[in-house]
Amino acid sequence: MIEYRTPAEIEQMRPAGRFVADVLTALVERADVGVNLLELDALAHRMIDERGAESCYIDYHPSFGASPFGKVLCTSVNDAVLHGLPHDYTLADGDLLSVDFAASVDGWVADSAVSVVVGTERPEDRRLIETTQEALAAGIEAAQAGARVGDISFAIAQVAHHAGYKINTDFGGHGVGRTMHGDPHIANDGRRGRGLVLKPGLVIAIEPWFCESTDKIYTDADGWTLRSRDGSRGAHSEHTIAITEDGPVVFTARG
Repeated sequence: MIEYRTPAEIEQMRPAGRFVADVLTALVERADVGVNLLELDALAHRMIDERGAESCYIDYHPSFGASPFGKVLCTSVNDAVLHGLPHDYTLADGDLLSVDFAASVDGWVADSAVSVVVGTERPEDRRLIETTQEALAAGIEAAQAGARVGDISFAIAQVAHHAGYKINTDFGGHGVGRTMHGDPHIANDGRRGRGLVLKPGLVIAIEPWFCESTDKIYTDADGWTLRSRDGSRGAHSEHTIAITEDGPVVFTARG
């Protein structure tokens, strides 16, 4: 079901966006060579408790998950591209880390993701990360009242195709509100002028993610982590935004 928020509710959602942005900022600052993924999860858990927020992940158990997620972050490293289940892994020099985080503050949810390289950066990784960021910016720019969902998908895909990356459409953006995942689904590839008309009050997460040389993925033995089929690295960028008469409002902007 598509839900639309009033201007007052849009304002009520801003604190969730700020909190999610602050947590991701803290995690990026903490991520370094020698830091364990479980340390990052513990930091996010502590910030959730201190804020009086609620995790959207810890009890999350959709049909594609093997069990309740059990952690408060998704930490995807190198060939892991989505839904990375934090585990006892210590970050090494050159690792490409994607962190996805969603939380509820005062009953409203925000969802965001960021990718970074830990230590020494490869040019290929920087290009991949920057392409997801550029695709996210293009998708947000296309999210104008009166446009359609397909316009967002098309804008994302144009950036990816120009950079030479293939696109998987199994997982993408989604509606956000009282829960983390709602309608509409926003694929990272689509046709301009197709799909739902974007109306003021619609709140969505836009999340381009690409692998370096494939659009095929598989589920790790942990039942959650999605990895590239050919072992190439992946990157992921995401923001929660609101459609308004005056243009898109980004709730989870960092910095």
